[in-house]
Amino acid sequence: MTRYIVRRLALSLLVLFGVSIVVFGLIHLAPGDPARLMLYDTAPEEEVQAMRKTLGLDQPLYLQYWLFVSHAVRGDLGRSLYYKQPTLRIILEHLPATAELTFAALFVSLAVAVPMGIVSAVKRDSAWDYAGMFLATVGQATPVYWLGLMLILFFAVQLRILPTSGRGGIAHLILPAVALGAPLMALVTRLVRSGMLDILGEDYVRTARAKGVAERLIVLRHALRNIMIPLVTVVGLQFGALLGGAVITETVFAWPGVGRLVVTAITARDYPLVQAATLLVSFYFVAINLLLDVLYVYIDPRIRFA
Repeated sequence: MTRYIVRRLALSLLVLFGVSIVVFGLIHLAPGDPARLMLYDTAPEEEVQAMRKTLGLDQPLYLQYWLFVSHAVRGDLGRSLYYKQPTLRIILEHLPATAELTFAALFVSLAVAVPMGIVSAVKRDSAWDYAGMFLATVGQATPVYWLGLMLILFFAVQLRILPTSGRGGIAHLILPAVALGAPLMALVTRLVRSGMLDILGEDYVRTARAKGVAERLIVLRHALRNIMIPLVTVVGLQFGALLGGAVITETVFAWPGVGRLVVTAITARDYPLVQAATLLVSFYFVAINLLLDVLYVYIDPRIRFA
């Protein structure tokens, strides 16, 4: 297992290396002079040259990348042009809000999807099954931003039982977590239902029923346990989608997280902050997936890492 973890860690570092190249290239993809793009259109040439020197754009490209990586390894991700502060400090101030929203959306989606998928599989072709699949289809097809606006309109404007925006207590977290977690809820519901139907039709399940094992134990010990590996895999892969969807959700609900920070940075042409946020969120995503890979052996002891 140690060799597996070391190999996975090496692959994760390789992924981060590729991400660093993409993030570094972002500032050079825009047409024109990046330094002039960060300034106002009528900026004098002296300010443009000063900005190029500040960003290191007057150096050869390979040297610029080396300086970017060497500083990033030491925790220096540059200085924000808009906030006039180190970008790492700004991102770390907003990261807890994004993590709170992401994990809340993950909890809400799994808390609804897993029981709904189980019920749909156990009561196949019943009203419960049709209702669950209808909700899953709607959740999969509904855009996050539209769902967020409808939730605000109904629960905050019409019923006035939940706040419209901002970060505070649990009440402020409910609407953005539901909006962000709806697509994952729909996906997990369909995954759990299909996986349960396959397993409930296996011979060893019929044998357990013939032996008089309670249906509840069959569902929880045999069926649900055997779909944990694909479930964990899908949740890990969709974690990045939650981080990406948080950009839209945080904007709709004025949630003070990294996603809204990036939107502000793009509007203000604060490319160092956009670079730093992209790199840090990528590291966050890679670390979560590495953790999920290690959890496989604890979910299913039969797995042996080679």
